[in-house]
Amino acid sequence: MPGIWETNMNFSQWSRRLVKTIAVVLALALPAVLAISSADARVGGGFSSGSRGSRTFSAPPSTTTAPGSTSQFNRTFTQPGAGMNSAASAPARGGLFGRGGGFLGGLAAGFLGAGLLGMLFGGGLFGGLGGLSSILGLIIQIVLVVFVVRLAMSWWQRRNAPQAAYAGADAGAGPGPQTSYRSGLGGGFGFGANNAPLEIKPADYEAFERLLGDIQAAWSNEDVAKLHTLATPEMVSYFEKDLAENRARNAVNKVTNVKLLQGDLAEAWREGETDYATVALRFALTDKTVDRNTGAIVAGSEQPSEVTEVWTFARRPGAAWELSAIQQTN
Repeated sequence: MPGIWETNMNFSQWSRRLVKTIAVVLALALPAVLAISSADARVGGGFSSGSRGSRTFSAPPSTTTAPGSTSQFNRTFTQPGAGMNSAASAPARGGLFGRGGGFLGGLAAGFLGAGLLGMLFGGGLFGGLGGLSSILGLIIQIVLVVFVVRLAMSWWQRRNAPQAAYAGADAGAGPGPQTSYRSGLGGGFGFGANNAPLEIKPADYEAFERLLGDIQAAWSNEDVAKLHTLATPEMVSYFEKDLAENRARNAVNKVTNVKLLQGDLAEAWREGETDYATVALRFALTDKTVDRNTGAIVAGSEQPSEVTEVWTFARRPGAAWELSAIQQTN
């Protein structure tokens, strides 16, 4: 019966080669899949970036425009400190598993990829077995690694879940949304713990709407000098990084036809000499990325879309409002 044995041996070798090929593909692809974010191309890249003073690690109150929660900051210069309120214990830059990848997200991806490669070269739990047992061992080990990674991610996300907005704030913190500035009713007041109330007037709302359009236009024109007049140095540093990544891909993002559809004040407060106002914005825009040489669309489209984000503006004595943070909504 040598023919049957030879056939079985050939089939076994073919099966092992197939599984090894799949393992190689998974080992190479999984880290990239976990690292790639679903970020949009518009200004800010679809990330939550920037700082909100002592409230950087606190979720802003929900509003009519943005009734859900906001994402924790993927990118921020602010470090947790004693001056933060009770929600400040959660890490802000990526939440370790945030949209920017995070440390443990990359670690998990590398661990999973390394584990698959280790199994490929016989270093796994079942590396010493052959034939069908080796194939089953490979599959079992993949399942175990995925299970452990998912369990660790789930535990860490629960551990770092933000507390309820304003759980530790004063009762007078005004957690509800303030007057909508698309309603034409005018200003509102925001209150902060141990801070004087800050009145946001119609002229301020007009400035916020103007900044929304001006920042998108400067971004599309890759005008960094203009961005420096519209946003904080921290936010401009993120914009410059994103623009550099676009240039490396020989692409340019064009955001046009920006129109504010709805907006309302989440909170406003003063820290020292700096005023802060966090507003929810729902706006329409045309978001497309084109090849820098040919002009061909490589991402996005000519069709308008709607976006809801939460923007925080800061104002220092004698200066105009400038963008201090952008947060994505969930």
